[in-house]
Amino acid sequence: MYRDNTCGELRLADAGKEVRLAGWVQRIRKMGGMTFVDVRDRYGITQVVFGQDIDAVLADKANRLGREFVVQVTGTVRERSSKNPSLPTGDIEVIAGGLEVLNRSDVPPFTIEDNTDGGDDLRMKYRYLDLRRPAVRKNLELRHRMAFEIRRYLDANGFLEVETPILVKSTPEGARDFVVPSRMNPGEFYALPQSPQLFKQLLMVSGFDRYFQIAKCFRDEDLRADRQPEFTQIDCEMSFVEQEDVIRMFEGLVKHIFKYVKGMDFPDAFPRITWQEAMTRYGSDKPDIRFGMEFVDFTDLAKGNGFAVADDAEIVVGICAPGCAEYTRKQIDELTEFVKRPQIGAKGLMWVKFGPDGEVKSSIGKFYTPEQLADWGRRADAKAGDLLLVMAGDNAMKTRKQLCELRLEMGERLGFRDREVFAPLWVVDFPLFEWDDETQRYYAMHHPFTAPNPEDIPLLKSDTGRVRATAYDIVVNGTELGGGSIRIHDSELQDQMFELLGFTPERAQEQFGFLMNAFRYGAPPHGGLALGFDRFVSMLAGLDTIRDTIAFPKNNSGRDVMNESPSPIESAQLEELRLELRPADDKGK
Repeated sequence: MYRDNTCGELRLADAGKEVRLAGWVQRIRKMGGMTFVDVRDRYGITQVVFGQDIDAVLADKANRLGREFVVQVTGTVRERSSKNPSLPTGDIEVIAGGLEVLNRSDVPPFTIEDNTDGGDDLRMKYRYLDLRRPAVRKNLELRHRMAFEIRRYLDANGFLEVETPILVKSTPEGARDFVVPSRMNPGEFYALPQSPQLFKQLLMVSGFDRYFQIAKCFRDEDLRADRQPEFTQIDCEMSFVEQEDVIRMFEGLVKHIFKYVKGMDFPDAFPRITWQEAMTRYGSDKPDIRFGMEFVDFTDLAKGNGFAVADDAEIVVGICAPGCAEYTRKQIDELTEFVKRPQIGAKGLMWVKFGPDGEVKSSIGKFYTPEQLADWGRRADAKAGDLLLVMAGDNAMKTRKQLCELRLEMGERLGFRDREVFAPLWVVDFPLFEWDDETQRYYAMHHPFTAPNPEDIPLLKSDTGRVRATAYDIVVNGTELGGGSIRIHDSELQDQMFELLGFTPERAQEQFGFLMNAFRYGAPPHGGLALGFDRFVSMLAGLDTIRDTIAFPKNNSGRDVMNESPSPIESAQLEELRLELRPADDKGK
């Protein structure tokens, strides 16, 4: 055996014990005639001491060690004279009696420490080294523990884990598919699944009334900090349920994981708000409710005073930033530039200060009297020392979304977005459809199998845009942790849904015929939910990005810079697949 103890388990009770350790050299320190070597493995670090009295062969081996050498050490455990309270093994050290170099190492391109000197690109190129860092390893250990606990919870509640196919049929609605050519079926393609949606519905038709899978999914979409081209979701489906049953089950799972990982209890039911309420109060369907600063509509107070920006606007809406009347002109100018950034796109920002002495100052003071602006303050429940930040726009929804970005920025600046505070809620009653001006047609906001609210079924043809979905998202701290819906299980209603989405009967049959045919054989009422597993882990680990919860992630261009994928394939492979490539144009397309 190379080792009979790990580098993280020896304690004072082991003093006097003869041990064998194996691991990587973390650091080397020389003091006088002694050499101190920190040996690291997945479990921790142990200090090994090469004393002055060792033989020449052992001393020579110790002097030739370098960072990240793989070594085996034999020796005796003793109490350290200078203890290190930051290490679990900090009360002991091993007096070396033997050393074998199992493998040498080049000098690594960055330090293998929590506070490394490696940038993101460098660490991703050498990800196998980055994974040696305790901070990254702990994230993957958390992921492992959460996966096991999720499985335990779902198993205890009667769910059966079933694997669904990875090579599936392309259904080009929603995000782009990754497609895979079929050698045995020339000119035809598989797609990698964006979710197991259709197969889990088929499992409900099959009588597997409680299914789950920690499923790998794929979407060919632009990337952000919380997105990867391949990601993992906790995918679940239940039969003979209504919305309340699904919400109750998975609220229980989320509470269970918070308790398991963070020791947090949520004794009360998570709050619920409708999609319309979320957009009106926060400008977002995934609001961060850890803090207030809810939107206040000033439209009626702003119009009619000769201020064209307000008079021509569809909406004038703002937030009250507590204690911010002391903001300087420079600070307010910074906020104005923030909302003008291209990714937000606002034209400007108005402000009203309520001084501690009752004085009212404003960027729009030439159009409104102090008494009128005081009315704005009363509507916003502003106190002395507060600051109103107000935006106007000719599209109410767009303006609310812009103000949402400002609200989150102010929440960050004022310290209201503490990562150790968690505020979950459910957002319900989403619109079933969303209208696209470019194509002049409705699209499913979630997917074509989401059931309409039973009360709204009469509106499907007469007032399509007002139909609500039986859909629900769970949101934590401004992040959509997951979502789901009750599904359509009636063939006639599903046909009506396809018609409203612009599918001809032939196209619907071509893309989804296997599901519709299955519904002819007795589909039960069913619904489900999927939680973003990578997001859940990153949230509980306190990370800004999901990349460090994934062993081998892609960068923001969808590339793996370590194994250099995606990459060209050989001409022989293209010929075998009967594919031809055409050169990219000047724009890289």
